[in-house]
Amino acid sequence: MSVNVVEGAVSKPVATGELVRILRNQAEISGEMTTGFPVVAGDSHAFAIDSLLVSPLFGVVAFDVVEGNELGDFETRQDDLVRVLKSRLSGHRELNSRRDFIPHISAVTFAPGISDDLAARLSTADYPVLNGDGVLATLSALPTDASQTAIFEVLLSAVQNLLPMRRARVPRSPSNATSRGARLLELESSIATLDGLQSRAVIEPIDGVQRIRGLAGSGKTVVLAMKAAYLHTQHPEWKIAVTFNTRSLKDQFRRLISGFSFEATGEEPDWKQLRILNAWGGIGKDPERGGIYSEFCAMSGANYFNFSEAANHWGSSNAFAGACNAALKQTVEIEETYDAILVDEAQDLPASFLKMCHLMLKEPKRLVYAYDELQNLNGGGLPSPEEVFGSDRLGRPLVEFESPEGSKRDVVLEKCYRNSRPVLVTAHALGFGIYRQSPPGQETGLVQLFEHASLWEDIGYDVDQGPLEENREVVLSRTERSSPPLLERHSPIDDLIQFHRFDSKEDQNAWVAAQIESNIREDELRHDDIIVINPNGITARKNLAPLRADLLERGISNHLAGIDTSADVFFDREGKSVTFTGIYRAKGNEAGMVYIVNAEEGVEAIYNLSSIRNRLFTAITRSKAWVRVVGVGDEMDLLVAEFERAKAENFKLHFRYPTATEREKLTMLHRDVSPELAETIRLRKKSARDLLDDLEEQRMFPEDLDPEVRARLIERLLSSDGS
Repeated sequence: MSVNVVEGAVSKPVATGELVRILRNQAEISGEMTTGFPVVAGDSHAFAIDSLLVSPLFGVVAFDVVEGNELGDFETRQDDLVRVLKSRLSGHRELNSRRDFIPHISAVTFAPGISDDLAARLSTADYPVLNGDGVLATLSALPTDASQTAIFEVLLSAVQNLLPMRRARVPRSPSNATSRGARLLELESSIATLDGLQSRAVIEPIDGVQRIRGLAGSGKTVVLAMKAAYLHTQHPEWKIAVTFNTRSLKDQFRRLISGFSFEATGEEPDWKQLRILNAWGGIGKDPERGGIYSEFCAMSGANYFNFSEAANHWGSSNAFAGACNAALKQTVEIEETYDAILVDEAQDLPASFLKMCHLMLKEPKRLVYAYDELQNLNGGGLPSPEEVFGSDRLGRPLVEFESPEGSKRDVVLEKCYRNSRPVLVTAHALGFGIYRQSPPGQETGLVQLFEHASLWEDIGYDVDQGPLEENREVVLSRTERSSPPLLERHSPIDDLIQFHRFDSKEDQNAWVAAQIESNIREDELRHDDIIVINPNGITARKNLAPLRADLLERGISNHLAGIDTSADVFFDREGKSVTFTGIYRAKGNEAGMVYIVNAEEGVEAIYNLSSIRNRLFTAITRSKAWVRVVGVGDEMDLLVAEFERAKAENFKLHFRYPTATEREKLTMLHRDVSPELAETIRLRKKSARDLLDDLEEQRMFPEDLDPEVRARLIERLLSSDGS
């Protein structure tokens, strides 16, 4: 047995550290312990409990920690702790049996600075006072019973403020116990608790830059929302910003932060101090349109570019990066405004944006950024922190995560709480091209791969066959530890994920429309349980129109997110409407049933293949239960074949790990290419073919070429072959 400890910010570090040492170095007691968490509502203000232990043996123990030897009115403090905890927890129906409150709640004063004699004189059975030696004996003597074990997960979830997150905003009342609606209700009602890594990310104090990496569905957005609420309740005087790339995340962040804050303190956050801002933002008097970039420009005097202006200058794919870089170059000095900034979807934001956030922060520069490399939709990736944030005058990196101290601020979330194992592994297989057939002239079908092999294990894969070294055959699998079984037990694998190939778009659309009609009328799914995604954002409006019209003829309302709704709205729950979307607005959202239509578009494109594959990965991982990937023609056959290979491998990833040279070549081959550059490459390739034809037909000779050009051309061709 052991106690897992997560240490938050505390005002009594020495005494708290001694309590942590005692409970970590023992094997008699088990449970989850936090320091400086949770924050609870007192009579006049919210406060953080010094330390709290939740045990499956004896319920909850709140520690009143004293630094020094002045105990004050410890009996009243213990009474207050028990009272506020009972008040907060008793509101959860799951913790009550009829009129009886089930959890045992105890309070203890821990004062390591007092003598044994004083502790013995002051301590009573009702009001224990301990100075270190008696902690384990006192805890072991607490009454235990099976009821505490039975409610442990619910109790821990309630303490962590997570129960409201699992409650549906509109209650479900399925009439068929085996319908999809009933199974989704069971999934949503499963008890949510923070795992150790999530707890660290939320509770541990930040003095500097913190990086949170994780899979889609690993809880990054929830962790950021909880951290924002926690920092705000602890430091209401701080000015905090939460920012992101996908505009529809704004409503989600506001709902989550509001729920977490209200659960902890009984009050809404002060939205003037805790601001939810788009990354870009507009200019004007409406604060709801504000963003980090627009604020930076206003404060620094730099020129502001809206999207169309930025796209004209730097191209649509580099518009935001160009705008941010221009603002940084124009800025000599800027007022440090924020005490903390939390950034979601950092993989879709330019490095210059993170640098901008860093400049807007007061010391000690509390910046938290979360990202998932494979959800990057632009084919790029974040540079190293040393490149992003720069170095000091002595050449030392301002931010780095490789040192023992820096690694504490680099959290990798390995568990996936949204996607079942078959769904997630399929998404990775397609995203990386694990089972893609090798194109002519290439040794591998891989499209891309993580830069560091160790990241596979960090995100929850076990190495069944390996090792993870160049030119070695590897087999990677997910275990029950990283992919909870409850996510796939509710349905057969053949129902969790399906791929379908059609001869025409008309056939595809008719099938999807009939399936959605069945989902709503027979499966007891709600309209907002369904998302239809066209991975190519550019073609979404045109491609989705016939399918939307078919649904309307069947009496099923639907909308195109951000077009038929405000830009910040994704689901139209009040209107009972099915959401249609391109991939960019789908990010950050989830639903029980996800249909990915026209999935074949660009799947074997010559350029931008990394981005195209990332779109498929992101689309598939929007599903928290079932996913249908559908498309048309021969290219869809290729996707179906990749899926069948993944299925035949029992949803494991089996491939030869490419060499460094091969990985560099993959990056070059499948990089993002603008339409203008693609046309230039096409013309150059034609010129090269014409030159080769002329040489072979002896219409011209090598000697006709400029000697310097000929030598450079030969050198480049030889180096590209690795010779």
